[in-house]
Amino acid sequence: MTPATAAALRCPVCGGPLLLAGRSLRCARAHSFDLAKEGYAYLLPMQKKHAADPGDGKAMVRARRAFLSAGHYAPLMATLAALCAALPHDHIVDAGCGEGSYDKYLYDALGCPQIAAFDLSKEAVRLASKLVPDAAFCVGGSFCAPVCDGWADLLLNIFSPMAEAEFARMLRPGGHLVYAVPTARHLFGLKEILYDCPYENEVRQTEYDGFAFVKAVESTAVITLEGQSVQDLFAMTPYYWNTPADGAARLAECERLTTEIGFRFLVYQKV
Repeated sequence: MTPATAAALRCPVCGGPLLLAGRSLRCARAHSFDLAKEGYAYLLPMQKKHAADPGDGKAMVRARRAFLSAGHYAPLMATLAALCAALPHDHIVDAGCGEGSYDKYLYDALGCPQIAAFDLSKEAVRLASKLVPDAAFCVGGSFCAPVCDGWADLLLNIFSPMAEAEFARMLRPGGHLVYAVPTARHLFGLKEILYDCPYENEVRQTEYDGFAFVKAVESTAVITLEGQSVQDLFAMTPYYWNTPADGAARLAECERLTTEIGFRFLVYQKV
């Protein structure tokens, strides 16, 4: 975290702007938040902490890091980077940033933009802060976002909850929201093993208050996974918690998996 990226953050107690002072963030009302050794801050209000350890667990986060760092989603990340490059992107907020792989890819591809990112999972933020040390990573939630009004040119939401009021608040006038959702056949090959009757994902376009729809950009590919990568994919998805025991057993015996992958990037502009 640098003074420039720390300036994106606001106090979770009073809502005032935070400044980086040594190893702490402080606001004008003397609320102070120490940085962890990895450089991130804990800015989730206690009244919004609905579990002892909210967000994705360590096993899911580490599986996602292993899978994404192996480059399996590189075609989808490349499409996202090209899309962001065509939009104003000096100040980027990543709402629900996970373990930071998308932020690292964009940081390198877009020429080191200023990034402020948050996630409910402390483990995810801890790993993310190591990937992009200059970014302002913090533990926080989309519905009580720790980012100042109007700071962002571009806001990313990749498979995270849609909090349109908070997203609009963080974006400058005319700023853009890129919302990633799965295509109909995303991970269908995985579902064919897990379920007796695999289903396609629902594909729809939704209007959101405060935003005008601009366009949808689709990115698809077919990947073949072997060995541990098959299990990492399973462990990083919600299917891990919603799969019958017989389906999980079939996947445990699977040493090679070919599946379609695909994201729809829905672009909105703040009005």
